[in-house]
Amino acid sequence: MFNLPALLSLCEQDSSSRSEGKESGVAPHAIPKGREGAVCPIAGVRAAGGKDWRDREAALAAMEADPDILAERLAESNSQEDAVEPAVPADYESVELNVLGRTHHRCEETRGLVQSVGFDALFRFATRFYELSFVDQHVDKLIADHDEPHARRFATWIMEKFGEGTPWTQERRTRPTRVMRIDGESFRVAHDRSSAHFAAWHSPKREPEKFGSHFKLDDARVWMRLHFLAARETGMFEEHPAFMDYYVRFIAHFIRIYASGAPAFTRESARWSADPANVKQYLEAGNLMQDVIGQSRAVAVEQLPAEERDDDSWPYGPQDGL
Repeated sequence: MFNLPALLSLCEQDSSSRSEGKESGVAPHAIPKGREGAVCPIAGVRAAGGKDWRDREAALAAMEADPDILAERLAESNSQEDAVEPAVPADYESVELNVLGRTHHRCEETRGLVQSVGFDALFRFATRFYELSFVDQHVDKLIADHDEPHARRFATWIMEKFGEGTPWTQERRTRPTRVMRIDGESFRVAHDRSSAHFAAWHSPKREPEKFGSHFKLDDARVWMRLHFLAARETGMFEEHPAFMDYYVRFIAHFIRIYASGAPAFTRESARWSADPANVKQYLEAGNLMQDVIGQSRAVAVEQLPAEERDDDSWPYGPQDGL
């Protein structure tokens, strides 16, 4: 979600030891001469690391502390599924985003919404999204391997987040181990959401100057535009308006951990995907969103409708629908 589909265990070590090392910047034991900048194989931290690594670790720590990712890690260790009864609204009425304490929670309404869509439709949507992503000049650089089952993982993540079982958590328990070599060190990646995005930061397809950098606003905006375009091309907005009304706000909630200023642009991304002229211009540019890439947040915000620039109530609270 860049897989929106939990703490990252870089070397599968104890998280408290890593956190203590990151906070203090001091190794918990003597450092052999000549290894001052290496990652400790015991604690999983880099003592006296350079600025780049401190920046990366700070960004990763922020992601790991996100309440939704912590909730996903808890779900992995919980053998009991939440008791959630499905409830499909009789009419299209906007369902309030079910976020409590900064964490999205599944409930009977969200389960009803996802059951009204079904896995097959979600899988088609996710498959089309990755087809678009693989040919996008910007987003594809974040995806190192096209052969991973990205679409199925994304679809099961949505199912689970909305309350239809725990298919994403179950799949992660048997997912093959993937290891990346970064600066001569080995890291276990793509076993949960935070480690998947850590892998995307370090994709070998990225420009050298961006390697290791966490996501920026333009990354998130391109991702959302492609995401909603895939939803439109697979009929999600037309066939499942109640679900998509909720889902647009759901994406706005989750996108904030990747780029804090991105939620304000979620509605703009959905509108962009609805205009054939926008899509035509994008395709003619060689699958590159030239109006977004490299644009500063200050300039981007000025292009939003005035009522969306400082709307702290959205995507939370009662809504009027799409």
